[in-house]
Amino acid sequence: MKTAEIAQRYLDYFEKNGHTIVPSASLVTDDPALLFTVAGMVPFIPYLSGDVPAPYKRAADVQKCIRTLDIEEVGHTPRHGTFFQMLGNWSFGDYFKEGAIRFAWELLTTPDADGGLGFDPKDLWVTVYEEDDEAHDLWLKLTDLPEERIQRLGKDTNYWSTGLPGPAGPCSEIFFDRGPAYGIDGGPATDDDRYVEIWNLVFMQYEITNVQSKYDFDIVGELPHKNIDTGMGLERVAFIKQGVDNMYETDQVRPVLDKAVELSGRTYGADHRDDIRFRVVADHIRSSLMLLSDGVTPSNDGRGYILRRLMRRAIRSMRLLGVERPTFRELFAASRDAMKDAYPIVATDYPRIEQYALAEEATFLRTLAAGSNLLDESIVQSKDAGATTISGPEAFLLHDTYGFPIDLTLEIAEEAGLSVDRAAFDALMHEQRTRAKTDAKARKRQLADTSVYRDLRALGETSFTGYTDLETESTVLGILVDGVSVDRATTGQIAEVILAETALYAESGGQVADKGVIVGAGYELDVLDVQRPVAGLISHTVEVTTGEVGVGQPATTVVDAVNRRAAQQAHSATHLIHAALRDTLGSSATQTGSLNRAGYMRFDFAWGQALSDATKSEIEEIANNAVRDNLEVTTRVLALDDAKALGAQALFGEKYGDVVRMVDIGGPWSRELCGGTHVATSAEIGLINLVGEQSVGASNRRVEALVGLDAFRSLAAERALVSQLTSTLKTPREQLPARIAELTASLKAAEKKIAAFEAKALGDRAPGLAEGAKAVGAFRVVAANVGTASSGDDLRTLALQVRDRLGAEAAVVALGAQVGERPVVIVATNDAARTSGAKAGALAKRAAGVLGGGGGGRDDVAQGGGTDAAALPAALEAVVGELGAA
Repeated sequence: MKTAEIAQRYLDYFEKNGHTIVPSASLVTDDPALLFTVAGMVPFIPYLSGDVPAPYKRAADVQKCIRTLDIEEVGHTPRHGTFFQMLGNWSFGDYFKEGAIRFAWELLTTPDADGGLGFDPKDLWVTVYEEDDEAHDLWLKLTDLPEERIQRLGKDTNYWSTGLPGPAGPCSEIFFDRGPAYGIDGGPATDDDRYVEIWNLVFMQYEITNVQSKYDFDIVGELPHKNIDTGMGLERVAFIKQGVDNMYETDQVRPVLDKAVELSGRTYGADHRDDIRFRVVADHIRSSLMLLSDGVTPSNDGRGYILRRLMRRAIRSMRLLGVERPTFRELFAASRDAMKDAYPIVATDYPRIEQYALAEEATFLRTLAAGSNLLDESIVQSKDAGATTISGPEAFLLHDTYGFPIDLTLEIAEEAGLSVDRAAFDALMHEQRTRAKTDAKARKRQLADTSVYRDLRALGETSFTGYTDLETESTVLGILVDGVSVDRATTGQIAEVILAETALYAESGGQVADKGVIVGAGYELDVLDVQRPVAGLISHTVEVTTGEVGVGQPATTVVDAVNRRAAQQAHSATHLIHAALRDTLGSSATQTGSLNRAGYMRFDFAWGQALSDATKSEIEEIANNAVRDNLEVTTRVLALDDAKALGAQALFGEKYGDVVRMVDIGGPWSRELCGGTHVATSAEIGLINLVGEQSVGASNRRVEALVGLDAFRSLAAERALVSQLTSTLKTPREQLPARIAELTASLKAAEKKIAAFEAKALGDRAPGLAEGAKAVGAFRVVAANVGTASSGDDLRTLALQVRDRLGAEAAVVALGAQVGERPVVIVATNDAARTSGAKAGALAKRAAGVLGGGGGGRDDVAQGGGTDAAALPAALEAVVGELGAA
């Protein structure tokens, strides 16, 4: 039974039983506590918690998920995958435990021929929470399960929560017994791989708070409505129904594994370590494909870092399989073909996906080459020192700073006859992970508990009137101070105010929040921010500047009209720049982000190389021509599918509802899904001045522009500057570039001559310095502050000249100078001095410590520097002291 067929049978069964079929949400969640949709229930949390009324009583879905917490288990177990699909059925205050158990058992055990999944009841086991007698008794009552195949387990396995304040409750899990060939007897309580969890039925009964861990929390009461949240792992059911040993061999994953086998020339099943690597490649390539299809792009933080890690682990695994050439073109194509029937976007958007994948692969292959060079140096240094081990800090530096995988470090070191201090490396990794976990926990604690908005959201959605009005009369529905609901707020307090209606725009879609005030009888509130803490609710963060505001009082929102107009100009200008980019670069230049505020816009887009000056000028001209043409700006509210059919551009990763707002500028030329505010005609934008273009990650570029009056002021300032230059240089405007180039060349030539004179003058001091050598212990020593030097290289040359004049007996030269604004010390030693124990690197490091900096280098010549130029005499004296003590 194919994976897609299993999913369809699931949806058909629950649709037949009164469930609304809900499309999968994006892998990119708007939950601030999460980077990704890590579980099937994430999109439903506002409904399960009661923060937002559920639009249906019953629902079913196939939700795509990403979870990398167990990434090290991938390939080692039959069931761990970073990308997975959860089949879920949901009840929001409708059926509860009895209904959930009955539905699950019926679908699982109904024969294939009758539309079920055809599991034999004798192969199924069930676990319940140890204190949940109700669930235990229902399993006995509703199914054919004997008592011995219903096991009671503790909170660590059978009590579900997100690890954050919110919904929680006991759960009941259904397991498939793979048989004696796969492990020991004893049921799921043994925690053996023989028993595969296929379905988890969560009985959402309680609300928890004061969460210290997933299992340490306070239950504050029952939820307003008892809910059902179930999750069936589609990949797990697929590998059982397809008669294979693990999820990596199912029909949606195996094609990538087979392609990796073909590219490597090795055999799957012949070597355990290779098998793990093949599975890692298959899993990570699919996960990367799905993340890219949802708009995530590789970067060094957040979601992009997770994607980058997955892709680089896949490259590493292919390298460990003996493949050093690029492979992503073939591997991603294999994954695309396996997934496109379930997710058509991976095919329709494949050119963009492939562009990012190939760029990231090329970048990491260069990183591997650089890391290999650094590792080769470490190996040479270790062998020269007679060591047999590469230190843990060195291996960690390669991993953490240069992205060089520890697996490759171990392999290359072994080939060179060295080992790696893995214990020290692991300790450093543990420290890093501990810091990351501490930061994550702190971040979670800082997040607002959205349950405080539940009662306010239950009053209805906040009506936004700002598309047509800049002032709106309303009523204060609620006030929050420090996250706690209060009746009133007084002068000087910072508070959140919830109104029934508002003209103030809440930050979203790249457009920052409106500025303005909220006024009423006897009070005035300065609006600091406007946000949507939960779907359908707008919250105003305000400072009470006058009087006292209370719940139930009339209130009028007043938008800062000048700021709003400038923000509208910027937002509409962003749409024009987007359209101009697509005209110039093609349809693959898709939006990946934006920011619009009064007078300024930035736009991020998929593109793999810097734009030429000519291209930037063309984009700017196309956008300003659209301003000149005074194009009509129109908005329509329509179904999402209808908007897409009309060619509306959507931002990758953005969450859209079934009904969307579509903004046209000049008809289909610029047609986007957008909830922001805009000008009425393009001429109102005024002027667009493109002021910057840069990289913001692999295959991702950013353009920045000033808009309207800010654009005019920028150009006026440039005009004034040009006028000043023409006057100062007495050169016509059109000849300025040539004149400036001429002056620059003359200045460089003069600087070169001056440097040569200074170097000669410095070199002329070598004889005198050598004559001043003093005996210090077993060494002849020159330690002198020569004042200033043009560069460290000049000072180094002088030190070597002095050393050469001191002959063959043990000699050390330590010269100090101020180079620019920094003090620098150069130490040089000859062969005899080094034989007697004088090492230039150690001496330079000692001097640099006195200067408040660092240094080191080779034993024959080394450099140190710092920040305290006044300490140069003391630094040189420290070198002399070290030699005297030798």
